[in-house]
Amino acid sequence: MALVQNFPFITIVFSLTCGVLCAVLPGRGAKRLCLGWLALTTAMSGAVLRFTLTTDGSFLYRMGKWGAPFGNELRVGVLEALMATAFSGVMLLSLLGGMRHIFADCEPGKVNLYFTMCALLMSSLFALIYTNDLFTAYVFVEINTIASCALVMLRSSDRTLVATTRYLIMSLLGSGLFLLGIVTLYGITGELLLESIAEKVQALFAAGQYSLPLTVIIGFFSVGLAVKSALFPFHSWLPDAHGSATPSSSAILSGLVLKGYIIVLIKIFYRVFGLEIIVSEQVSRFLLLFGVLAMLVGSVNALRERDLKRLLAYSSVAQVGYIYVGIGLHSELGMVAACVQILAHALTKPMLFICAGGFMDVSGGHKDLAAITGAGLRDPLGGAAFSVGALSMMGIPFFAGFVTKLELARGALEAGPVTLGITFAALAVSTLLNALYYIPIVFNLYTRPRDGAWAGVRQRYHWEYAAALAAFIALNLGFGMGSDWVVGAIRRGLALFGM
Repeated sequence: MALVQNFPFITIVFSLTCGVLCAVLPGRGAKRLCLGWLALTTAMSGAVLRFTLTTDGSFLYRMGKWGAPFGNELRVGVLEALMATAFSGVMLLSLLGGMRHIFADCEPGKVNLYFTMCALLMSSLFALIYTNDLFTAYVFVEINTIASCALVMLRSSDRTLVATTRYLIMSLLGSGLFLLGIVTLYGITGELLLESIAEKVQALFAAGQYSLPLTVIIGFFSVGLAVKSALFPFHSWLPDAHGSATPSSSAILSGLVLKGYIIVLIKIFYRVFGLEIIVSEQVSRFLLLFGVLAMLVGSVNALRERDLKRLLAYSSVAQVGYIYVGIGLHSELGMVAACVQILAHALTKPMLFICAGGFMDVSGGHKDLAAITGAGLRDPLGGAAFSVGALSMMGIPFFAGFVTKLELARGALEAGPVTLGITFAALAVSTLLNALYYIPIVFNLYTRPRDGAWAGVRQRYHWEYAAALAAFIALNLGFGMGSDWVVGAIRRGLALFGM
């Protein structure tokens, strides 16, 4: 086995170790350790991606060299390595961009715990991406939930406590449904490794056995992970949690955490049940329907919102809808669009939340749209980055969001006329709604306040904030103008799923 094939396991275990060490270090020491480790995991994940691209395949990493049914194993392919690289890099940039707020918003004695939770969260995301075992996925789903709630709650205020409580209740509901699906499926098949379960499930469906229980199991997985990923109508907890958290937490929750659960759902759908069963059980139709509703309802709520961070949170509801529409198209092109949206949103929405934190700095700590008037003049780099992110969210060519809408349109062309019409109409209306709330914000950022408020305030650029926004801008534009290799890598990764 090549050294690089050990990197996925190393990133999971050493991220857990990093979390433990951060808990006993002072705040500054925990910061340096966490950022250093994230930079290293990004490089290691990039090396794994390069290895899978050059070998044109995937590999299994068996822990302890035990095979099924006793052993636990990781499965690493092009798609998994691509997601791990992107997630680790975005986590690093999100922490850098909001570093000043982390030390300002957290109590001095809890700053190191913030980095502990970030390390545990990153470990769980790596595990959800790589694991080939359903119960391991559940364990890290719970680690993910606890760490995510802690990232919201570490900003001490009554509002964050209420938001965290709502977040925790909804997350535990989703986790419970997910666990019910695992337990019931294990009771029927006696397996936990994905390929072993898939063999049993295919045989049971072919024989017409356990049809109703298997349908219920698909429902448990779908609804449970939809709740955790804030798909409409299970999104009500999202605006409060993201709106009240420190900017780095909002960036991480929106850009990464929601996507980790969706990746698990994709793996279950296409590596356990298979596309034919998902289509025959009409699951894809429901996901398409609720994805379209999420696109519209999230955008309408964002249009009515006057709090910038809550507006961005409602926008995330709409963007999650794009992912589910891609999954609901039940085709290879639809799945490509869903995976492209996972990456495009991860490169865009964290940047917008980091910019929102910068605008608060130059607007007296306020985040309502009226108070941030002219913030783009007081924070030119933040204004430029927010403009790039807004154009990406609207799907303007040359930006990351355009690639998603292009791939969704291609996927819809393979569907029937009804699905084609619904998808195109939803894309058109959602794009219009995005423009109706993002364009006024951008204009507002460059409008001088009439009363001269904050006239003498200017952003004092720390290197972390400037470097993070510059990197986000470059990645967004690079993805938008050079997406061919990314889309090609996603296609190769999905082909290894058997699509």
